[in-house]
Amino acid sequence: MNDIDPPFDILEPERLVTPFVFNSPHSGTVYPASFLTSSRLDALTLRRSEDTLVDRLFEGVVKLGAPLMRAHFPRAYLDVNREPYELDPKMFNGGLPNFANTRSMRVAGGLGTIARIVGEAQEIYTSKLSVDEGLERIELLYKPYHRALRRLLGRSQRAFGVVVLVDCHSMPSASLANEPAPRADIVLGDRYGTSCGGALAEVFEDCFRAAGLFVTRNKPYAGGYITEHYGNPISHCHAIQIEINRALYMDERSFAPSPNFMQLATLIQATFARIIGSGAVALSPQRNAAE
Repeated sequence: MNDIDPPFDILEPERLVTPFVFNSPHSGTVYPASFLTSSRLDALTLRRSEDTLVDRLFEGVVKLGAPLMRAHFPRAYLDVNREPYELDPKMFNGGLPNFANTRSMRVAGGLGTIARIVGEAQEIYTSKLSVDEGLERIELLYKPYHRALRRLLGRSQRAFGVVVLVDCHSMPSASLANEPAPRADIVLGDRYGTSCGGALAEVFEDCFRAAGLFVTRNKPYAGGYITEHYGNPISHCHAIQIEINRALYMDERSFAPSPNFMQLATLIQATFARIIGSGAVALSPQRNAAE
């Protein structure tokens, strides 16, 4: 566990001037040596579950006055976009705690808090893990990550009376093969209207379309645990997930940025400048960003 230090970082703006908080939970690329040794897969195959380069795509939002949080550990090692204890009992030697959620659809699919597979159902581990090792990953990585994310959200909500969490992800172009043509460039997930106010979600969609991108909502990705858990528009906490088609900015075989990378990063920054400046998020008149 010492090979991931720090497990995440937060890029802070010079001055907090917007209630938007950006989060990239799946862009980590620090693979512990013990993890690589215990895997039946090579390092390149393990990377297939990464949201490679997404944190770099969104770095420009920091210049707009918003923080960006990003994981350093990879999703294949621990997934913070799950409940804390979505665990597959078949992966472990010994019994899991009674409070573990062993029956979720994500666990059944091999993609719990500690994943069993990557890519096209490729098994990660050569042998079972100890329960203690699994719980240690949750204690040392998952819980600190979510504590830090909650602090960021709470800070912005205290400053502005409202907060907007943008959960940043990418999707393999192959995952869109069965979707109606043309394939989406951007999929916005608002948990079918429950995690983000409708007017705000419309602004997201309109601004990305105005930037020349093909946008869909909630299909095939409606948002994961982070979007669902933190999004509560009634309490003035909005959460929306953004999935970006990897073919727009990277070579999906080598994981290298494509020649279009900087163009897309610039477009994302400009689009969020429009979203933030749209006035779609009503700030509490009693709150002031200069506090």
